[in-house]
Amino acid sequence: MKILLTGANGYIGRRLKQKLLDQDISLRLLVRNPKSLDEKAQQKAEVYQGDTFDSASLERALQGVDVAYYLIHSLQAPNYRELDRQSAQNFLDAAVKCGVKRIIYLGGLGIKEQASEHLLSRIETGEILSSRPESIQTIWIRAGVIIGSGSASFEIIRHLTEKLPVMVTPKWVNTLAQPIGVDDVISYLDSAKDLGYDQNLMVDIGSEKMTYREMMLACAKALGLRRIILPLPILSIRLSSYWLNIFTPVPYNVAKSLIEGLSSEVVVQNDHAKTYFPHIRPASFQEAVRKAIAEMENNQVFSRWSDAGGGVDLWEEQHMDDPSTAILTDRQRVPLEGVSKEALFSTFCSIGGKEGWFGYDWLWKIRGGVDKLIGGAGLNRGRRDPCALRIGESVDFWRVEDLIPDERLLLRAQMKVPGKAWLEFRLRGGEFIQTAYFYPRGLWGRLYWYLLMPVHYLVFRNMIRAIYHKAKQMQQKIKEA
Repeated sequence: MKILLTGANGYIGRRLKQKLLDQDISLRLLVRNPKSLDEKAQQKAEVYQGDTFDSASLERALQGVDVAYYLIHSLQAPNYRELDRQSAQNFLDAAVKCGVKRIIYLGGLGIKEQASEHLLSRIETGEILSSRPESIQTIWIRAGVIIGSGSASFEIIRHLTEKLPVMVTPKWVNTLAQPIGVDDVISYLDSAKDLGYDQNLMVDIGSEKMTYREMMLACAKALGLRRIILPLPILSIRLSSYWLNIFTPVPYNVAKSLIEGLSSEVVVQNDHAKTYFPHIRPASFQEAVRKAIAEMENNQVFSRWSDAGGGVDLWEEQHMDDPSTAILTDRQRVPLEGVSKEALFSTFCSIGGKEGWFGYDWLWKIRGGVDKLIGGAGLNRGRRDPCALRIGESVDFWRVEDLIPDERLLLRAQMKVPGKAWLEFRLRGGEFIQTAYFYPRGLWGRLYWYLLMPVHYLVFRNMIRAIYHKAKQMQQKIKEA
C-alpha cells in the first residue's frame, strides 16, 4: 500500500506520521519545507516538496498513491474559508486524475445549519472531498474537542484553569460537546486506511458528552485545583476572544474562530465509529487529560497546535531560511576563545519559554503583552521542549526556520511588526555571530526599526554576551564533572 500524508508537520500530522513510519507500508510525505522533517522521516519516507495550491507538485506526489490523508486547514489565514475550499478542490481533482482509491479526511463535528464559520469551513471541506463518490472513496472522520498535550483545545482549557481561580465566562460554557483524546483520533485515522468498505463514509468520534464547564472543572481536578465558574450571558464573542487571547497562547484570530464554534453543539451524529471500528474504545476525558499533563510534566510533548501553522507570502517563502536580503540588520560578534561550538549551540537553542531571552526579560514581556493586545502570538506560546528544537515549531512569538547542528539557528518573527524579521545565531570559523534582520514595510517599518534601535542595542548586545557566558559556565561544569 502506498500512502500520501499531507499536513505532516501539523499537530495531528506529526503524530500520525510517526505511527505510519513504524508500519510496513510505503509512505510519501507532501511538505512545503523538506528540511522540517526529522531524520527518521527523511530516511524511511518518500519526500515531495509542494502544497495543495501547486497543481504540478500535487499531482507528482499523488501519482501511484492508494490512500491519501488530507490533514490541511488554513485557520490562521484571514481568508481561511476560501483557501480551504480551493485547497480541497485542488486535492480532489488531482487525486481523481492520479487514480487514488481513498481519501481520509479529519474534520470537525457539527450540524451545517447551526455551524460557525470555522466549523462550516471544515464541513465544506468534507463535502468537497466527498463529492466524487463514483471516482474516489472518501472516509470523513469528524472529531470535536481534541484533548492532548499541545492541542489548542487542551491549551485553552489548561491555561484558563491554571491562571484564573474564578472564571467569569459566557453562556457557551454550558454547550454540549464530546471530547476525544488525541491518541484515539490517531487510532481512527490509522485504522481507516485498512477499512474493508468501498463507499463514502462519515465517522463521528468522541467519548462522553460534557459541557465546557464540566471540562474545565474536570481539568482543574486533574491539576489539583479548585475553581469557580460564573457564566454571564452578556459577554460577547469579541470580548470572549480577547479574554482567550490574553490568558491563553492562541492569537486573537484563532481565538475568535474557536469561540464562535463554541456556541454550537459538537456531538456525535452517527454510530459508525462503533460499527466500523469496534476495536477502538475511546479513553474518557479524565484519562486523556491526565495523559496530556503527564506528557507535559515529563517534557514529552510530541506536537503542538502552533506547529507549522499559518500561511506565508511568496517573498517570505523564498527568503524564510535566507534573510540576507533584509534591508536593516543588527549584528553582534564574539570570538569563541576556547568555548566549544557544541556548548554554544546547546545554549542558544534553549532560548525562549521558561529559559527566557538571556536578559531584559521584562522588555520581552512588555513586547509580548503588546503583541497579544494587537492580536499577535505573544510570548505565552512558550516552546514544546525546554532543550530540543526542530524546524517548523514555535518558540514564543518566533518560529524555527532553519536548524543546523552546531552551526545555525534561524528564527522568524511571528509577532505583529511592520515588516518581516528574523533572529539568527551562527557559529562560523572562530566566531559566534548573532544577527537581527528586518525587512521594513513602508515608511512606518523604517520608523519602527530606528525608534527601537536603542532598545535593540541593549537587548541584543546583552543577549550574545549572556549566551556566551552561560555556554562557558556549562562547559566548565562538564569538565569538572
